[in-house]
Parts: sequence; C-alpha cells; structure tokens
Amino acid sequence: MKPHHEHEFEAAPGLPEALPAGEHILWQGSPDWKRLAVDAFHVKRLSIYFASMLLLQVVLSWDAAAPLRANLGSLSISGTLAIIALGLLALTAKLSATTTMYTITNKRIVMRIGIVLTLSFNLPLRWIQAAQIKPQTDGFGDIALELKGEDRIAYLHLWPHARPWYINQPQPLLRNIADIENVSQLLHKAWLERQHEIENSSVARETRIPVRMPATAFAQ
Repeated sequence: MKPHHEHEFEAAPGLPEALPAGEHILWQGSPDWKRLAVDAFHVKRLSIYFASMLLLQVVLSWDAAAPLRANLGSLSISGTLAIIALGLLALTAKLSATTTMYTITNKRIVMRIGIVLTLSFNLPLRWIQAAQIKPQTDGFGDIALELKGEDRIAYLHLWPHARPWYINQPQPLLRNIADIENVSQLLHKAWLERQHEIENSSVARETRIPVRMPATAFAQ
C-alpha cells in the first residue's frame, strides 16, 4: 500500500507543481519549532507573565490561618490552566513548523505554510526588492523579503511567516532557519544571477522578434 502523507498532492515536497525546465531547487528548509514558539508565539514571555501572576496570587490570597490544602487549591487550578495554555501554544508552534516548507530555486522562493489550510506563495526573485537578514544564536536567523510593486500578501495570510509590525506593507519572512549565513549568501547569489538573466533577455528582446510563450503555473 502506498504510504499516505498530508502533502501527497504536491509534485515535489514544498512545491504545488513541478518546476519548469531550466529551474532547479537550491535549498529547502523549515523553521526550528522551539525558536518559532519563542519568537512568534511568545511562549517564554508568557511563561514569565504566568509565573508573575501566580506569585502575585500567592501573595494576595495566602491565608496563614487556613489549611495548606485550601491555600494551594486555587493556586493549583491557575497553574494548571497556565500550563495548558503554554502547552497549546507550543503544540501550535510545532505544527506550524512541521507543515512549513521554504524553497529557494534559481528563479523563485516558494513558501508552503498553513496547518489546517495549506497555502503556497510563489515569489519570483525578480519581485524581490531587498532582503533583510536577522542573525540569531547558534547559526539560526530570519530573512525578511521586501517586495517590489504595489501588490501585497495580506499580513494575516502570512502570519507567523511575516515580518513583525510591517502590517500595511507585509514582508514575507523565512523564520528561524538554520545555517542562516550560507542560506542568505545562496539567496543573494541566485538573486544576482536572476537579475543578470533578466537584463540579458531584455537586451535580446530589443533585437529579436517577440515570441508568445504559453502560460505556466509559475511566474517567470
């Protein structure tokens, strides 16, 4: 029996359709879920907040004359709810990371994201105006993509794979990826080569009869 997986409709892992001739994958990766839980879902900050609230509850509600069980009763309920909330956030971060695939080819970046509803965003390198690199510890980091033109992807459609606070002009974000230095260099090299190809093709079109090409699923 053929094994089943949730993305078996994909032509290749992370890609909704097969790449056109002349295009190939340079790199694929996914976010580190633990870092995603801290950076995007703020599990660490919420842990500090819940711990502070529990401590405050102890200070305000502790009754020295009451039995220990009575003092710990309401505190245990609050603590259990806090643990459940943090656990759900961590689980969501893990599901988000495991269902995400970033792909860099010699012509585009493809972002496959979504836990329940899977979305694939196709970002040709010619659409990218600039890339901002944010290094983290242990070789991890983020790459924010500034797009050309007026067309934008909705911030809510991208989140948590969107640069924080850039709501009016959302920037796709490759989050918490390993070996950030090499990946950023690879992306920069691919972008330069693609720009060179576009410039050369523009010069060629000035001296050749234009030929109408069939439409494909990917923007070239």
